[in-house]
Amino acid sequence: MAETHMTNGCGCKIANDDTLRAHLANDDVVYSATQIFDALSDSTRFQILGVLVLAEKSVSDLQEVCHVSQSAISHQLRLLRDRGLVNARRDGQRMIYSLADEHVEQLLRVGLSHAAEDARPE
Repeated sequence: MAETHMTNGCGCKIANDDTLRAHLANDDVVYSATQIFDALSDSTRFQILGVLVLAEKSVSDLQEVCHVSQSAISHQLRLLRDRGLVNARRDGQRMIYSLADEHVEQLLRVGLSHAAEDARPE
């Protein structure tokens, strides 16, 4: 039986060509992927996820870094949770947020690395 995934340097599974074709033919998978990229397209949400790559954080921690209101952070976190990009756990009175898995981290690292390449002077 042929492998359905390849593994990249971080150990994340990446679809091989046959699996990619199958994913692209599945409207539900394509829709879910576009929802993930839609979530990543907002600068506040992207910044929240970037901070969570480094360490899990509370809403107030994220508010300090992102410089937006607590309600704005909470709203963005709700959307990120709905899209399966972040997890939350209770710590006493606070909710602590973290990335859902290593795939989210990989998306952020690749996106930032690509953007940094484009930003370099020629």
